[in-house]
Amino acid sequence: MAKLTREDLAKIKQDAVEAEKNWIKVGYSSCGIAAGAQEIFNVLREEARKHNADIEIKKCGCVGMCSAEPIVEVCVKGLPRVHYGKVDRETAVKIIEDHVCGKLLVNDHVMGIQG
Repeated sequence: MAKLTREDLAKIKQDAVEAEKNWIKVGYSSCGIAAGAQEIFNVLREEARKHNADIEIKKCGCVGMCSAEPIVEVCVKGLPRVHYGKVDRETAVKIIEDHVCGKLLVNDHVMGIQG
């Protein structure tokens, strides 16, 4: 095994810090954009701002389930990671209010849960 450089150690530390943050990823490939991902991204950012939520909202690529777009993945400390599918404006508001702020899942749009 090769020795770790200072850059390698800095990257490992940065990854650990990032893992502790709350985040939301919006699928932003061509299928997501066609299904309305830009509007969902904007709604999530605005609702997070309104609720002063400690969460980073990011764009990501395709997760391979084009028929379920827009897809939103949510990672909140203390809860499992959740993929929501067919997210509309109302669901995006619920994701911020219920999942991020209330620590409750928005059950009617859950596609998958990870540990």
